[in-house]
Amino acid sequence: MTSTVTESLSRLYRLHAAGIKFGLETERALLERLGHPEQGLAIVHVAGTNGKGSVCSMLEAVLRRAGLKTGLYTSPHLIRFNERIRIDGRCISDEALAALIPQVDEQARAAATRPGGQEVTFFEFATALAFDYFKREHVDIVVLETGMGGRLDATNVITPLVSVITGVSLEHTDYLGKDLPSIAAEKGGIIKPGRPVVIGPMAEEALPIIQRLAQERRARLIQAGDVVAVKRKSQNLDGQQVGVESDNTSYGSLRCPLIGRHQLENMGIAVAALEVLRDECGLKVAPQAVKEGLETVRWPGRCQVLSKDPVTILDGAHNPEGAHILSQVLHELVKGRPVGLVAGMCADKDLVGFLRALAGRIKRVWAVPLKTERSLPPGTIAARAQVMGCPVTISSVPDALREASAWAAANCGAVCIAGSLYLAGEVLELSGKTESLFE
Repeated sequence: MTSTVTESLSRLYRLHAAGIKFGLETERALLERLGHPEQGLAIVHVAGTNGKGSVCSMLEAVLRRAGLKTGLYTSPHLIRFNERIRIDGRCISDEALAALIPQVDEQARAAATRPGGQEVTFFEFATALAFDYFKREHVDIVVLETGMGGRLDATNVITPLVSVITGVSLEHTDYLGKDLPSIAAEKGGIIKPGRPVVIGPMAEEALPIIQRLAQERRARLIQAGDVVAVKRKSQNLDGQQVGVESDNTSYGSLRCPLIGRHQLENMGIAVAALEVLRDECGLKVAPQAVKEGLETVRWPGRCQVLSKDPVTILDGAHNPEGAHILSQVLHELVKGRPVGLVAGMCADKDLVGFLRALAGRIKRVWAVPLKTERSLPPGTIAARAQVMGCPVTISSVPDALREASAWAAANCGAVCIAGSLYLAGEVLELSGKTESLFE
């Protein structure tokens, strides 16, 4: 990385000090100064508590296979900021960042000096930069992942071809609300008048909120499970063989490299959204493109198998629902084996709920720090983990990985690394598995 882009990114990262700010006024003011690049883009907008990143990666992989020039915007990144912004699967280059960051920064500073103006946050800046880059590069379609929530998220300044909501569970309760109906209302804020919305399985308390918002906005609501069936035929550490059928298309059997039963739901959501794009928006997405895209999709740090001997699974799960999904994956793939957990978490996460969801699977714990000021002290993780009744060690990440691997090998067991995408990124760097993460 050149000194120029390092200096530019340093300025961008300093915007973290602005914290989290809900509202669209600042983002709109910045985009206005940039010539509203977002208004000329065809966009699929994806929100949800868990699974939205996987759905975004599936959508992009298929649309690319269909011959479209794709833009993909996701967050957070695992190792490099460049991961957040991709065209045709390739991360934005350092050269492009070095050129664009100063230009966006100039307009952000100018927007902040207007009456009532505010300094942009890190996410607002990154979102505007992504829009500007996609417009300059003339992409055919953008898959856009929300950051937090939806209604007041910086990405919600667009009118999409289709909105997608993967699901709703408790998260970021200080910002989104203390209960599922409140959080559903925030996620449902991405539903736009007259634009179809595809949803995944919804909790009983959340579904009526989403249905009401869709009805009020005359947005056709498609429940993915009602129109697409994804059935697993087999699964191993290399992926899962599935059959995919919709109401009007048979996609046959395919092998998806992403593991876990939850990915079947994500696949159904993605296919339902793709059919809306095909049938209502006129995009040419042939069944073969769907099959080939899903067979080549990549989404690192999410139930990723780092090793088969001993089995080592890396996952970014950081909330109780994510931990429950991870527990199910462990049950399916390493059933009967003792599992050692390497855990690092941010201080604002539900540690107790996270550990409770994994308690029946874990026989040994290593508590580690994260490389962020938001890190939960390993001692706090250790104290809570001891309630699980298994040995707990406070360690550095490199030492924990070595010790956990040796323990698993000696006990015919497996290693699970989870708790934060910060941890996932650090582990991928230490393991040397950073080359072509996505490409």
